[in-house]
Amino acid sequence: MDFTVKIYRELLKSLIDQGYTFQTFEEFIRVPQEKSIVLRHDVDLLPYNSLHFARIQADNKVKGTYYFRAVPESWDVAVIKEIASLGHEIGYHYECLTTCNGDLKKGIEDFKKNLEALRVLAPVTTICMHGSPMSKYDSKDLWKTYNYRDCNLIAEPYFDVDFKEVFYLTDTGRRWDGHAVSVRDRVDTSFHQTFHTTRELIEASGSLPDQIMFTFHPQRWNDNQLMWAKELILQNTKNVVKKYFFVRK
Repeated sequence: MDFTVKIYRELLKSLIDQGYTFQTFEEFIRVPQEKSIVLRHDVDLLPYNSLHFARIQADNKVKGTYYFRAVPESWDVAVIKEIASLGHEIGYHYECLTTCNGDLKKGIEDFKKNLEALRVLAPVTTICMHGSPMSKYDSKDLWKTYNYRDCNLIAEPYFDVDFKEVFYLTDTGRRWDGHAVSVRDRVDTSFHQTFHTTRELIEASGSLPDQIMFTFHPQRWNDNQLMWAKELILQNTKNVVKKYFFVRK
């Protein structure tokens, strides 16, 4: 079975065994290491799944970056504080143009309000767009008018990483080759390695590029069979909808 916590542990161990340095996104932006992995986590739902990941990483002396949405199904104060206390980076997973129906002025006000609230809980120096695939608004468009650096932020992955140099791997679509069903989680890459399953990734861990950014959605990873099956059915349904009604537009 793929997308279980068990196989996630195997993946993490395989990467550790290859001698990578694990950096938070902030660390990577400031001083990127030659052989480095950024473990990015988009906390869209089920924040305790992300906390489980954060504890596993801390047990293995590995750091990651966790982006929280400003919605009840993601924003759990106790979880945010504990993940930060484990040494991980906390960031803001913004979707302001979606929640504000494309209104730029309301969007930037909402952005600043949520960023300030998150900074009460933990230091925040980086942000990352939430794709909101069913929305007609792309929240990255906020930065065509405004500048996130005016909010004492140093980076946003989709603007500040050269993905022709950094290998990008995302579990979007509950698969590692989900480009065909991704609406906004896309990058311009020069790498040609592709993987479908986590097992394929594990087996290829010795031949991966030196600099990698992973994006995980921890709500997709479950050992509980009922939760695992529910997520499988839900994601497969969403993939069909996204592919035929949004990606092909």
